[in-house]
Amino acid sequence: MENNSYMEWSNGALHVALRIGRDSPVGVAYLHPAEAPSAPLASGGALVEILTVEEGRARTSQRYAESAIGKRLRYVGHTTTRDGQWHILTVLQRDEETGLEAEVVLRAATGAATVQAVTTLRNSGRKPVWLQAVSTLALPLLAGHHSVDAATLQLASATSQWLGENQWTLEELRRNLPDLNLSLHAQDQRGHLLRSSTSSWSTGGPLPTAALVDADAQWCWMWQVEHNGGWAWELSETRGALGLALLGPTDDQHSWLHSLQPGEEFSTVPAALAISQKGLHGALAQMTSHRRALRAQALQGRPPVIYNDFMNTLMGDPSTHRLLPLVTAAADAGADIFCIDAGWYDDTTDWWDAVGEWQPSTARFPNGLSEVTDAISSSGMGVGLWLEPEVVGVRSPMAASLPEEAFLQRRGVRVVEHGRYHLDFRHPAARDHLDETVDRLVEDFNTGYFKLDYNITAGTGTDLGTSSSGDGLLGHNRAYLDWLDGVKARHPQVIIENCASGAMRQDYALLARLDLQSTSDQQDPMLYPPIAANAFLSVLPEQAANWAYPQPEMDDEEIRFTMATGMLGRMCLSGFLDRMTTSQLALVREAVSAHKEVLPEIQASTAFYPSGIPLWNDQWLSVGLRASERDLVTVWQRGHAQNELTLHLPRWTGQEITLRWLGSGKGFETKWDPSGYLFLSATPRNGHPYAATFTVQAA
Repeated sequence: MENNSYMEWSNGALHVALRIGRDSPVGVAYLHPAEAPSAPLASGGALVEILTVEEGRARTSQRYAESAIGKRLRYVGHTTTRDGQWHILTVLQRDEETGLEAEVVLRAATGAATVQAVTTLRNSGRKPVWLQAVSTLALPLLAGHHSVDAATLQLASATSQWLGENQWTLEELRRNLPDLNLSLHAQDQRGHLLRSSTSSWSTGGPLPTAALVDADAQWCWMWQVEHNGGWAWELSETRGALGLALLGPTDDQHSWLHSLQPGEEFSTVPAALAISQKGLHGALAQMTSHRRALRAQALQGRPPVIYNDFMNTLMGDPSTHRLLPLVTAAADAGADIFCIDAGWYDDTTDWWDAVGEWQPSTARFPNGLSEVTDAISSSGMGVGLWLEPEVVGVRSPMAASLPEEAFLQRRGVRVVEHGRYHLDFRHPAARDHLDETVDRLVEDFNTGYFKLDYNITAGTGTDLGTSSSGDGLLGHNRAYLDWLDGVKARHPQVIIENCASGAMRQDYALLARLDLQSTSDQQDPMLYPPIAANAFLSVLPEQAANWAYPQPEMDDEEIRFTMATGMLGRMCLSGFLDRMTTSQLALVREAVSAHKEVLPEIQASTAFYPSGIPLWNDQWLSVGLRASERDLVTVWQRGHAQNELTLHLPRWTGQEITLRWLGSGKGFETKWDPSGYLFLSATPRNGHPYAATFTVQAA
């Protein structure tokens, strides 16, 4: 082998070149969304980083780069294959000292400038190896073969918390990763910019999705770690490049240690990287294509509109006499599915620490739950039920009937959180119990929709039968995904909504399998718009279940405001529709009808932000979806200190446009500038907040 050679790979939309060196590990040397490589290529960084107890870093730092074993890996071979829409490159390396083999599988869907990676380690040596961290993907961020200048970059990243999901910011990278003048010190950086999850809520804090944008050249790199548990991503600098590492659980962040015995193998969680020369919106479009490719089993046809009885309505206290009027009203409003949320399984309102059997209450439903579910079916809607499969209350009979090994535990003691035990889906008894539950509910009540919730966290995990508590949690998370695959295989037409106290597990391990994502538990319609708008950065528009919860005490503009929040994702309808006046219900029906009209376009759209990424306290917010023939845009005005908003719509530059308001609202006053800007101004509304959705297309 020459001292350095290069191997090229492409799916037609993304071009990658890997450096193969006799005296160096394989590394990414070229990334471009349009052009095949041409000399000279970048030097490249190590594609795989491995930290072990026996050998950590080759040079002391906090970074996941420059690991001792990662530096010793050498190229063995590679293959290229196709699997349907996926173009696949497999690269094998080996460390002769430990006998560890590292196989990286890169795959990219046809037409998407996005690559997904998984790394598998095999211990072909004679001794066990204690793994502390294994990168899914490590690489320098390149614009073609050029290293990027960190001084020109902006970081788009986000945090979430209960009731406050999807709080995105766009700020100069140097605010978090300062220029340290590394060349003066003749050393690479020891620190890093790190974001990671905590415990079992994968998106209960920092989000696994982020992006870097070159504001000058419009290059953008967007990534996501696709795991329903522990993950980390880091940015760090060397004297020659800015590096990115994407990882699953680690020892430092998640108490993850894994004993890899001779002959065994371990695979990382998947992660993906998109690249574009069209800024953040371009990279988001590429990541959107990747997310749709992951959903190979997505349901066909127009997605249904869901009514759910929980939000600002029954709040976990359903009964026959409360539900039947809502069923009639929801059908009248145009809902396709009626989901009975929490509480249907307990005779009291004090059910939190007693859940787990999932048998219908006879006190709430004296004639049986079927009286309500039959009414739902007779009204032409599908039946939905709420379920929290991973928990068992400490007062539940299931807490004693399931074996001890079916629960997460530490040092032989069951983990308890907020009066609940946490099931361990590695154990067959836990899975059998939930399989029986789901199959029974489908059979007995013709259930075609499940809302699967997850309202506690598991600490660092379980140490039962595993190397570490973090490794036990990883095992449970993977077993839970396998259980979901089994449910989908047995009931392919059942629609499943992903929920975890809102969006505390908003990740593409789950969303590659499930149909919708609850975006929040936020009950204030004035606070929901930034959550709903920013959800599209992390979730496909057709999966983002945004609440619209009109109430009879609202005036017409307040009803229009909350209905607009659900318009461009997947509308999740709630509210006491049965108590509304005829004119109020007509407004709701009008919005549901408009939502159904645009749903086919939503399914094929990509999101953009015509007034920038919304911030939590912005008075004006907007989000758009780019469809094949037109744009769909929602604008919210939450305050009146500012009376005008400018929307950038570059798609229509140099053209005259036609605007159509969806619904009977008065909209905003508008003025179009053919240079690509639409100016909105508020009309007098006595200080009321206002929102509206409109379409834009060529005149």
